[in-house]
Amino acid sequence: MGFTRIMRILHRLEDLTLVLLLSTMIVTAVLQIVLRNTTGSALVWGDTLVRILVLWVGLVGAMVATRQNKHINIDVVTRHLSPDAARAVNGITFLSAFLICLVTAWYSFLFVRMEFEFTTPAFANVPTWACQTIIPAAFLVMALRCLGLAVRLFTSPPESVS
Repeated sequence: MGFTRIMRILHRLEDLTLVLLLSTMIVTAVLQIVLRNTTGSALVWGDTLVRILVLWVGLVGAMVATRQNKHINIDVVTRHLSPDAARAVNGITFLSAFLICLVTAWYSFLFVRMEFEFTTPAFANVPTWACQTIIPAAFLVMALRCLGLAVRLFTSPPESVS
């Protein structure tokens, strides 16, 4: 199985994960509302699960946006530069984003490791640290993708980079 095929499968799994997380979040939130309005009570862990799913959806969505190079981009400066200068600025921007995401991944890993030492449950019997594992994972993936975008930008011919 080739690298391209593996990456395509991983991208589809990432997209599927995002859809499942978002669907679960919506269903749980709607269920909470319906239960509160019809029975006067709701799932004890429902609100906590929705908050955790917001974190997961946001970070998995950020991973997908970085993969598609559709992340937030402010190009006020690069619009007024020559194509070569814009490539250089964009490359430096991607390298900076790589470093920032890498540092964030490292410190969030330390944070999750610290949470692992405490056995605080987030909801039901799910520990808090397990809910937070998306933070270092997502930032590591985004760091690697930013590095890949920078490398591609610096090594590809100007017309092949979008």
